[in-house]
Amino acid sequence: MDLKKVVYEGLLNATGDFSHINDVDVICICVPTPLDIYQQPDISHVKISVEMVAKYLHKGMLVILESTTYPGTTEELIKPILEEQSNLLCGKDFFLSFSPERIDPGNITYKVINTPKIVGGIDAISTEITAFFYKHILQSKIYTVSSPRVAEMEKIYENIFRNVNIALVNEMAILCHKMDIDIWEVIEAAKTKPYGFMPFYPGPGVGGHCIPIDPFYLTWKAREYNYHTKFIELAGEINRYMPEYIIERITKILSLRFKKSLNKAKILLLGVAYKKDISDLRESPVIEIITKLEEENVILSYYDPHVPEFLFKGKKYRSIKSLTEKEIKNKDIVVITTDHTKVDYEVIVKKAKVVFDTRNVLKLKNKKIEKL
Repeated sequence: MDLKKVVYEGLLNATGDFSHINDVDVICICVPTPLDIYQQPDISHVKISVEMVAKYLHKGMLVILESTTYPGTTEELIKPILEEQSNLLCGKDFFLSFSPERIDPGNITYKVINTPKIVGGIDAISTEITAFFYKHILQSKIYTVSSPRVAEMEKIYENIFRNVNIALVNEMAILCHKMDIDIWEVIEAAKTKPYGFMPFYPGPGVGGHCIPIDPFYLTWKAREYNYHTKFIELAGEINRYMPEYIIERITKILSLRFKKSLNKAKILLLGVAYKKDISDLRESPVIEIITKLEEENVILSYYDPHVPEFLFKGKKYRSIKSLTEKEIKNKDIVVITTDHTKVDYEVIVKKAKVVFDTRNVLKLKNKKIEKL
């Protein structure tokens, strides 16, 4: 709704014509920074964007990189390209900063406008101008740091913090299941401590463009300094294992309850988006679960009110239109993989043979319910 409003009011226009840079004084670069097939940073989108900006760079312009990247990108990659291709001098003719994007999809409390902003300029005047710019368009505090490298590291640290804590709770969930302890009850009890603890929750894996991707930008850069980031890489291993663990649990549930194998089992997955109440499929662990289940020759279907269909590796997948009693009763197992709110979980529990809840949506005690 916020985006629709500014477009209708003529405050925002989209274009693929870079020549419009001639008419503006501030450029924010916020393009994808994925990994390549070798799990190394693919900085090509940033590089291409900067090269195009350089063609139209003019005196007095401010360039801000917002894409998450490894420490040193702004100074080592962007600054040389802009200076060499424009014949302008950074800090004198134009200004350059890094200010990481902070967006939490689906968060109705914290949006771009009220989330604190970090600014690290290539020099003092770049920092000052960038902070001035954001102060006039945001309603949040602006925190300045001493360099782009600090700001770049800060953003990666944010995401690594979440990644390693999610890995910890995922590992705890696996162990708690083996010990017949409810991990969700453990977390609720731990939350009562008013200091020294922050709750994180287990799930079928880590998704989105940031958390599964960004830590590898730092592990890659660390090799340049002859340092191996063991802790960060171990967290990645644990989180990447979760889709496989979910399938192991599904297999055991079917075997113990119905003496069935995965082969020809009728499985319904509830949700394919990587988090609740959004349509984003980027790095969703559910896609890997689907891929692995199909390898086991299951009869698979999914329901997601936010993702009616999607294309993966040339194959189109379609959500069932509605969660009818017949659809639910017909399945050997229903797996809650995304905790969307627009789902009638009461009907699911009532009509399903068994429900495997990987998100702790179902708070009630019921013999039909298996928890992560």
